[in-house]
Amino acid sequence: MKLSVLDQAPVTIGNTAEGALHKAEELAVLADELGYTRMWMAEHHGARTFASSAPEVTAARLAAKTQSIRIGTGGVMMMHYSPLKLAEVFKTLSAFTPGRIDFGVGRAPGGDTSSMYALSEGRQLMLHNMYEKLKTTLQLMNDEVPEDSMYAKNAASPAHVSLPEAWLLGSSGDSALKAGEIGVGYSFAQFFNGAMSREILDIYKDQFKPSAFMEKPQISVTYLVTTAETREEAEYEALPQDLFRLMMAKGRQITQLLTPEEAHNYPLTEMDRMLIQDNRRLHLVGPVKEIAARLKEEQELYGFDEAMICSIPHSQEKRLQVYKLLARELLQ
Repeated sequence: MKLSVLDQAPVTIGNTAEGALHKAEELAVLADELGYTRMWMAEHHGARTFASSAPEVTAARLAAKTQSIRIGTGGVMMMHYSPLKLAEVFKTLSAFTPGRIDFGVGRAPGGDTSSMYALSEGRQLMLHNMYEKLKTTLQLMNDEVPEDSMYAKNAASPAHVSLPEAWLLGSSGDSALKAGEIGVGYSFAQFFNGAMSREILDIYKDQFKPSAFMEKPQISVTYLVTTAETREEAEYEALPQDLFRLMMAKGRQITQLLTPEEAHNYPLTEMDRMLIQDNRRLHLVGPVKEIAARLKEEQELYGFDEAMICSIPHSQEKRLQVYKLLARELLQ
């Protein structure tokens, strides 16, 4: 099984956003050494919980600090940007690091309504044409004349550089269908809603048309994972993330993830505990051998190519340990 990394540069309580970005760099170097396939940075706006608001900038830094691992965005939120700007940013990244850049895009805002309007400078949001925008961006990247007349007279610079791999993020059959038709990789966000099915992934495979950005279908599935050598340790480290999701479900915001000690002292009702257990379909928690077996089983059941791991223990030591343990079980 291929393993990859999704990082959000989480800012846990007692730590700083600046530190979170340097920890992302440390994680990239480790993942490169361990043999992970790729590392993507997410895009989040308007939240102090995550420091990853400019993933394309962080990607440049990570690519410069690593040797073999692919680096990219998971994803850049294309509703906020012009196709010409997207094409030029990722062509520049690919010119610096040919053969190692991933252009991963999503259709979500990556933030709240206030952030959406601030990023558009108050202009009307264009949410109806995301797939057309992706096609235009790819045409500009590939030095083609776009079908969209607005961009037909534009050339994306730098020209004639190595193309990045292109991926569409999604969690539905519609995004799977479009990813296949456009000829890009498909990255399913299992940790969003836990609604992965063989049918969704087969739609992508059945509809896939080779392109300059991807010769054959590729599927990654992103999991939120907290693991350790023992169940007790994994449960201890997982509770801050469980509480964060619980508070979100209740419409309450936690500006920073709690420490495990604070989380275990947090007053929980029986209903809270039931909701946390229900949310475990979105958060894999347990000893590493059990988690590794679960990932192998799901790969066989659903037919994906790689598991992308997002892990957010409070301490950097524990977070790096998650990736080390999974590499030991699945990459050796």
